Amino acid sequence: MEEIIKLLIGYVFLILGILFGDWLASNTKSELKKNQKWFKIIIIISFVVGFVGLIIRNDVILFSFFFIAVVTSRSLIR
Repeated sequence: MEEIIKLLIGYVFLILGILFGDWLASNTKSELKKNQKWFKIIIIISFVVGFVGLIIRNDVILFSFFFIAVVTSRSLIR
């Protein structure tokens, strides 16, 4: 039961990451255009480390880096 609650909290934060990424994109348009290459690198690194967290079964690493990847990718999409 405790594991299910942890996963639900993680999913809630990932959904909040989508909203936060959209908000950041609307407020930082000039920075996003200048530094697109760096944002793409951050997304790739975050996904790789997030999957490492999945493999080693560390929820904190998994959800932290997936949150970073979601926020950054949503910022670039907008």
